[in-house]
Amino acid sequence: MRSTTNKAGLVAGALLASIVLSACGSDEESSAAAGPSGEVGATDLAAAGCPDTVVVQTDWNPESEHGGLYESLGEDYVVDADTKTVSGTLIDSAGDSTGVKLEIRAGGPAIGFQTVTAQMYADDSIDMGYIATDEAIQNSAEQPTTAVLAPLEKSPTMIMWDPSTYPDVQSIADLKGTGATVRYFEGSAYMAYLTGAGILDPGQVDGSYDGTPAGFVAAEGKAAQQGFASAEPYIYENEVDSWGKPVDYQLVYDAGFQPYQSSMSVRTEDLEGMSECLTALVPVMQQADVDYLADPTRVNAIILELVEQYDTGWVYTQGVADYSVQTQAELGLVGNGPDDTHGNMDEARVQTLIDQTTPIFTEQGTAPADGITPADLVTNEFIDMSISVAG
Repeated sequence: MRSTTNKAGLVAGALLASIVLSACGSDEESSAAAGPSGEVGATDLAAAGCPDTVVVQTDWNPESEHGGLYESLGEDYVVDADTKTVSGTLIDSAGDSTGVKLEIRAGGPAIGFQTVTAQMYADDSIDMGYIATDEAIQNSAEQPTTAVLAPLEKSPTMIMWDPSTYPDVQSIADLKGTGATVRYFEGSAYMAYLTGAGILDPGQVDGSYDGTPAGFVAAEGKAAQQGFASAEPYIYENEVDSWGKPVDYQLVYDAGFQPYQSSMSVRTEDLEGMSECLTALVPVMQQADVDYLADPTRVNAIILELVEQYDTGWVYTQGVADYSVQTQAELGLVGNGPDDTHGNMDEARVQTLIDQTTPIFTEQGTAPADGITPADLVTNEFIDMSISVAG
């Protein structure tokens, strides 16, 4: 989940949306029905057996953490504000057609806040979706999925606090001694880990966080709160007028809970049948992540346009988008694994997460599949080991 605020300027937003749609230069229905545009370049995904339209379900509204995916969207894209989807030619790093289209579907409010796993199993037109490793573990018995690419090396999820109230706090663990309330989204597995490992006291955590700044501001610095390191620090300092100052934070990743957030995943039963397609497609997606980080200008403009047109109440500004990309690079949120390859997954890291979360999910009544192994959850079979984020 991300923070949301009330949206202003609805009339102006609607006017901008109509202008942008007109600027696309074609009727929406006929454009959406048309095939990919341009000559096929070095990568022919149609020849590799990919579907005519590769459909990807994201886990939230359009945002810069999804930038690599939108990087693969050609300039002929068409927006459907009603269904919160955008589709266009799927392009390669050179900007050439791959012979198929890409459809990106928004998550979060657009799908009634369902998990991506549930959405994929309810709608078989979805080919791939953003699924965190802990979610995949939890649903492995009934709705198994396998990750084929990790766009994010580290999860942006963090706990933040007011440094003026807690000047001696340097980490999440330091909050325990303060007794500060720590607000989070109820049901988050990472919090069960933090309390179970003794990093936080169960009595100090509060699952009432609703994604808005209201509780944090009202507490006047006395409470800590979850968020995204690539968004909230900028938002609270620059866009929440009732706060307007810096926050400190630590990534939950650095506290020892390390899922692959928003990993590109397929239904496990579809993996073999999609193998030829994924062999060609996954390297295109890997390179798109790298290209976006190097130059996010075009894609951030698309993301901001989509947020405006979808009009879900999610507010996303140029400042947040730019800060997000900068933070992704600085913190290594998008980066390389220990072998200098972008997008591959470490099975030892996944096994640790299985060990951490199996007791949690079992107690919650959603026990993972018996004997679940990292190989059931992730595969590096389709990764191009030569693709990396520049240091």
